[in-house]
Amino acid sequence: MTENDISKIVVDTCYQIHVALGPGLFESVYEEILYYELIQKGLSVTRQQVIPLIWRGIRMDQGFRADLIVEDRVLVEIKSVGAIAPVHSKQVLTYLKLTGLKLGLLINFNEALVKDGITRIANNL
Repeated sequence: MTENDISKIVVDTCYQIHVALGPGLFESVYEEILYYELIQKGLSVTRQQVIPLIWRGIRMDQGFRADLIVEDRVLVEIKSVGAIAPVHSKQVLTYLKLTGLKLGLLINFNEALVKDGITRIANNL
């Protein structure tokens, strides 16, 4: 399964969740439901995975956590905010660089239409 195949499943699932629940819930609620739904679809998903930073040969495990990593290929960062700030996209790109993953999805569930809240971020894809 390619990154694009996985991202299509994630986006379709986000759409279904958003249609059922709408905007305005906490990020943790959307994360829990998205995690559950992706597992139900047979995908391998990790939640709140530590993203280590190697500094001068020392591994530092504090501070960085990916909301979801799907099939060890696609990183998903979930937001429920009034507007995505430029720092949010930079955060996802940094996470991709630190993990070596190629594709990230930044998903803001706090939009009237969830399609307007989905940003694909590529790292040398």
